[in-house]
Formats: sequence, structure tokens, C-alpha cells
Amino acid sequence: MNASVIVVGAGPAGLMLAGELRLAGIDVTVLERLDSRTGESRGIGLTARTVEVFDQRGLLSRFGDLDTATAGHFGGIPLDLTSLGTTVRSARTVPQSVTETVLESWARGLGADIRRGQEVTGVEDLGDRVTVRLGDSTELTAAYLVGCDGGRSLVRKAAGFDFPGTSATTELYLADLRGVDLQPRMIGEQVDGGMVMCARLPDGVTRVIVGERGVPPRRRTEPPAFAEVADVWKRLTGVDISHADPVWVSAFGDAARLVTEYRRGRVLLAGDAAHVHLPAGGQGMNTSIQDSVNLGWKLGAVLRGTAPPSLLDTYHAERHAVGRRLLANTRAQSLFVLGGAEVAPLRELLGELVEYAEVERLLAGRVSGLDIRYDVGGGTFPLLGARLPPLALRRDGREVTSAELLRTGRGVLLDLADNAALRARAHPWTDRIDVITAVPQHLSPDDALYRTAAVLVRPDGHIAWAAPGSFHDLPMALDRWFGPAR
Repeated sequence: MNASVIVVGAGPAGLMLAGELRLAGIDVTVLERLDSRTGESRGIGLTARTVEVFDQRGLLSRFGDLDTATAGHFGGIPLDLTSLGTTVRSARTVPQSVTETVLESWARGLGADIRRGQEVTGVEDLGDRVTVRLGDSTELTAAYLVGCDGGRSLVRKAAGFDFPGTSATTELYLADLRGVDLQPRMIGEQVDGGMVMCARLPDGVTRVIVGERGVPPRRRTEPPAFAEVADVWKRLTGVDISHADPVWVSAFGDAARLVTEYRRGRVLLAGDAAHVHLPAGGQGMNTSIQDSVNLGWKLGAVLRGTAPPSLLDTYHAERHAVGRRLLANTRAQSLFVLGGAEVAPLRELLGELVEYAEVERLLAGRVSGLDIRYDVGGGTFPLLGARLPPLALRRDGREVTSAELLRTGRGVLLDLADNAALRARAHPWTDRIDVITAVPQHLSPDDALYRTAAVLVRPDGHIAWAAPGSFHDLPMALDRWFGPAR
């Protein structure tokens, strides 16, 4: 084997996966077609769920001072994320290029082998291993292959994944500009003949997105000229931006597709290789990062031999469901973003419905990712399958956060009642989980963790078992998520 895992694509999904695998002690090689990062940033923010994910790996400080917010939107309709009862905020105006820089530095620091200028031309699953053919006819072999190579994924096509959905019906332009002073325009703002959006980014950059209604997408082999963007912007707004200095220009559409399976044998997909959709609210990059966090620890456990290969089936079961909901909400938002006067009554109605707290919480949970909950087995504990919420703890005389306990990428059995018998039951799994006794701080009777005796937290931060209230007893839960006892 040239590597235990080969990851194709060094975007956010591939780099996050590389770091997660190295935390699990797995050697990984990342193959990237481009010689260097482009510096382009399709995604420009981190959802509240991704902020949580980066916090649990100790990465937030690498981003410097973050411009955080409690506001979100659904197709341009404002939402208040505090309606979810969380203290976690989203991070605005974080360019994707910065996210990639942070993740690459982290993954390399952990020992990931990241190779640029390596174009993959073929893939073959041989049953007991996977071979990858490069453009120079070199072949590499690995136990598993993960395609993180974007919406036009060669891995997905070569491995025979089905990718049903709808093709793009319209084309939109995106351009980051310098030397132009434009008033901000909210996403979904309607003008005669199309849609326009304008936002100020760091370092004096202005982002514009513009599209003409009813104009079909073109088959392009290279980015559009800035003159095309300027022409459409002037037709729709009356404002001339042709004098601006374009940092980069791109075009995208409203195609919506989702693979039928995230795993075929020894080949798996993550990120845009598995799902494409209208980039509403930056959900694409953030969902891609979260795909990799779900997959990394599972693939690591299988390769270390502590868990059976069937654990990888839970990757499809959990993340495919997230992908379906992602496509549903971005398709719905596309009606508001791309529709004309005919959707005005629907927009008005939804704007009224959002005034109801339950409706706002539903939509805020969808666009932030904070409502994601996995099926980890029956039980009555209200947070079973959800992420462990941010929690202040006192451990060995000092205060720590629940996120700090997950920095190593291992599972955590959090003993909140100083129960020696509980710790003894978990002892046969201590080669793969940390058993930690701590006392919760600042909990009120309204908190879901109030009077909770213990929680078992997976490496991705989701609660797999709790006492009291869970149907499964602790050894069964440990066996299911961390493999047979030592």
C-alpha cells in the first residue's frame, strides 16, 4: 500500500478529512490536481455548526478575530439564530481561501502527505484495495479512497456512483472586485429581470452576484470574462462597474444533485463530490467539512482494527440524510432567490410565518446545521444523537470546556456523577475513548444535561448514550460505536 487512505481533492472537505485521519493515527495521502491554491473563495463564512466543529479541534484561534453574528436568512428572509437557544454564533466574511489555509497547515502539522500537481485519471476498486491512476501513468494503491474532488468529481464518475437530480436552469455570475464602492444588497433582492447581491468582504474587496432570469446556463470550459458580469450588472441595476478591478470571476448554476450512496465498497465520497446545489447561505462548504468530520473517525477505527467495516455504513446513513435535507432547503430558497414576481406572495407568507417561534427555530436549524441529529438508537434522553452542547466543566480543580475534551479526536465518556462503577464498565474501551470525571458548571433546571449522570460522546461530538434515559446500556453503545471490548 502507498497509503492507508488516498484523498482526492485538497479543498475544505479533503483537508478536513486528512486532519481527522491523522488524529486517528492513519497515514493519508491527499492528491490535488492544482499546483497551488487558487486564492478564490466561493464560500465566505462559517455556520454555527462549523464553528463548533473547529472549536472541538482547537482551530478557531488560527482564524484570528472572527466577525460573528446571530443572524441568518432563508432565501433572504431574516432569521435569528438565538431562537435555537445556543450561544454559538456563525462567523461572517471568512473567505474559503483562509479556511483552506488553516486546514492545510493543521493537516500538514499532523503529518498528512499533501501532494499538489497530481491529476487523477482513473480509479479501480479491487475488493481488497483501491488503485488510483495519475496523469503520468503512475499508480498508487490504498486500503480506501475518498473523493473530495468537487461537483465534477472524477472519483464519483470512475467508481460508478449514481448522481440523480436536476440540471441547472439558469446561470449566475460571481465576482470579487476592488476599486468599486457599491451599496450592500441582501441575497434574494429582486430587480426587474433577475437577482443581484452585493457584500463587502475583508481587505477592501466587494463581492457581487448577479443573474438574469430566464437565461439558460452556457457550457463553459473557462471562467466568464468580467465584461459579461459588468454588462449584466448594468442592465439589472443601471450601475456601471466596468472600471472595477476583478480579483476573480466565476459562474455557477442552480443544479441540485445527490448521490444515491456515499460509499461503494472501498470508495467513499464527501463534500461537493456527493452533493451539488445552489450555494444558499454558504451551506455547501460547511456541510462538506462536516461530512469529513463524520467520516474521519469511523474510517480511522476501521483501519486500526478496533471497529468492523460495517461502521462505515453509518457514514452513508447519517450524512445522506443530511444531504437530502440540504437539497430540500436550498431548492426551496432558490424559489425566492431566482423567482420573479410570482413568488412574492409566497415570500410574504413565509415572512409572516417566521414571526412564529417554532417556524423560525425550524428554518434557523436547517440553515445553521444546529438541528442535525443522528439515529444512535432508542432512548428518552432529549439530546441523544445531537451534538453535546457547549458545556463548562470543573475537572481536577480547574475549569475546562466540553470542546477541549474532544481535541484529541477520541471518544469521551463524561462521568458527571463521579461513578466508579460506570468507569469500570468502560475500562475495556479505554484504548479508544477517554473516561473523564467532571462537574458541570452553571446548569439550570431547564438545561437538558441537568441531573444527567453521564454521556458518551463520539469523536465528532455527537451523543451516543446517556444515563439516565437511554434504551441501550453502556457496553452495547460502546460496542456499537467503538468496536468490541479489548
